[in-house]
Amino acid sequence: MTDFKIKSDCKNGSDWAKFNLNKSLNIDSEKKFNNVEEAIDAPLVKQLFYLPFVKSVIISKSKIKIERFNILEWSEVIEEVSKQIEEFLNNGGEIINKKKPVSIYAESTPNPSVMKFVANKPIVSSTFEFKNIDQAKDSPLAQKLFHYPYVKEIFMDYNYISITKYEISNWDEVILELREFIKNYIEEGKIIINEKVSNIKLTESANQKKLNSIESQIVNVLDQYVKPAVASDGGNIAFKKYDSKNKILKVVLQGACSGCPSSTFTLKNGIENILKEMIPGIVEKVEAING
Repeated sequence: MTDFKIKSDCKNGSDWAKFNLNKSLNIDSEKKFNNVEEAIDAPLVKQLFYLPFVKSVIISKSKIKIERFNILEWSEVIEEVSKQIEEFLNNGGEIINKKKPVSIYAESTPNPSVMKFVANKPIVSSTFEFKNIDQAKDSPLAQKLFHYPYVKEIFMDYNYISITKYEISNWDEVILELREFIKNYIEEGKIIINEKVSNIKLTESANQKKLNSIESQIVNVLDQYVKPAVASDGGNIAFKKYDSKNKILKVVLQGACSGCPSSTFTLKNGIENILKEMIPGIVEKVEAING
């Protein structure tokens, strides 16, 4: 393997020096650091800031640019800085620390087939549901989870992943394996959902439909009073259709709520009662469609 070699360059009187590399660095894009606090996840840059004359640092795939304070000239130190960068890179030093500590805990849900894995940070910006590996083509994390033979379905929302399993395994046998895999995957900064998600079936929301005034009232009640409770159980509820003639509301249940033995009880004694109390005379019956 070819060692890193540095070719330094600096114009007379310039505050900036360039350190050109003979090999590309494993970073995604150009990054600028203005102080050592900003370099907490960049070990090489952090080391450079220990030099008292370093004002700022820019790193790209093929070069490193360093701005100096006017306490000395680059001609006095440029060769020493080049040597320091070379030694760091050739000793296997990490440029950007992509692995950030993440904690994941497993939480049971009312659905015995579903376990909720909660992170201490946001992981997705919307809700996503995958019934099989074919639906997960735009989610590298979901694809890898489906490689476990006991994983049946996957639901993601904000800071948690709800996993539905087949009956071939007990949670006691697989929960630690899943928790560690999810934790390591997120810590390593790997892609959870691809940026281009045009083919992913997003959960329906009020913004995706033209609702009349009554439907808007129903959606507002669901969003404010029902969804938070459902999310705490590892699932999601979404407005589907309202039959004004028969006063029947149809909703989509996802995640832990889909196929949950207690979902019928929840609909009858929870959601129906809330809607009857909040908007009297509008909804007499709630029917569920599993997502």
